[in-house]
Parts: sequence; C-alpha cells; structure tokens
Amino acid sequence: MEGYTEVRWHGRAQQGVVTAAKVLGETALREGKHVQAFPEFGPERMGAPVKAFNRVSDEPIKLHCQVTSPRIVLIVDPTLIGMTLAGGIETSGGVTDGAPEEAVFIVNTPKSPAEMRGELDLKSPATKVFTVDASHISMETIGRHMPNTPMLGALAKATSIVKLEALVANFRENYSKKFSEKVIEGNVEGMKRGFNEVNAE
Repeated sequence: MEGYTEVRWHGRAQQGVVTAAKVLGETALREGKHVQAFPEFGPERMGAPVKAFNRVSDEPIKLHCQVTSPRIVLIVDPTLIGMTLAGGIETSGGVTDGAPEEAVFIVNTPKSPAEMRGELDLKSPATKVFTVDASHISMETIGRHMPNTPMLGALAKATSIVKLEALVANFRENYSKKFSEKVIEGNVEGMKRGFNEVNAE
C-alpha cells in the first residue's frame, strides 16, 4: 500500500525499545501521519526479549493486530539474531520473520552491513542493511547503555519515514518535563550521531 509502512523493533528490556517506538509514533503524528505504536512483552524480567511495533500511514489505519510483514526492522540487540526457541519459550520471534524482500534492516553493531547481511542470511539484493554502533554512541552521549535514540537517528537517515529535525523537536517538547536538560541533550546528541554515523553497504 502506497504511503503505508510497518516497523518492527527487536531488543531487550531496559534498552528503550518501547520508548523508541513511542517516539517514532509521536514524531510521525507531528508530521501529519496516521500512526500506531505498541509493544509485545515476553517474560517480565530484565534482559528479556521485547518487540515493539509501528504503523505509519498517509491514510487512517484500520488494522489492529501484530505487525507480521515489517518493511523496516530495527535490531537494537544483535544477540537476538539467530535465536528462536529456548526451552520451548520464544526468545526473539525471528528477527527476519515476515520481512519482504525490499525490507530495510538497521542493526545496532560495530560490524559492517555486509557482515550483518551474512549473519541475517539475507539473500535478496533488494534488501537493504544498515549498521550503527548505537551502544557505543549511547555510552558516550548519555553515559549508559540506552541505544534507542541513536537507533532513531539511524532510522531517519536510512529511510524517509521521519526527519531527524522532527525527531529532535518532538523529543525536546514531549520529554523535557520527564528528564533533565542534560539527559535530553545527551539523547538529542545520540540521535544526531546515529544519523551521521549509520553505515550502508
């Protein structure tokens, strides 16, 4: 469908995956889009796999179900790659499951896009792979492992779903009462660095 995009986030609890999906949804709404942003939790424990989803559309969205064919996949924790079942419990849901050939993958890793294409076993040349060391960026900008905002910056560079300027404006406006100015500006810097440091094949 023209003007319609589904997004799936893969990460672990305490990495800000759900917040990132929320920020993306808020920003797209700010840009006049119709949006959905919702999470899917596994076991309630730190480090447990977490998925979050977005739908962004030029038209009203009538679907109200899990995203199964994401056009954009963000892998916030690369240790989830290749994991599917552990003791009968789903651990990652398969990071490539349902993604079409023309999907865009953005991976938090210092590795190259070519290396990650191999690890993800992506065969189609229509699939695009981007990498960014969001963990390293977050440690340098906010002093803790919270790679969600650098991943949002990388998303803005790798796709046309939202603009970096809109992400920054939304974050400052909606989170300034929740976080200190230092934390806000650290996250904004993380977004900008994610945008500037993302690698493409």
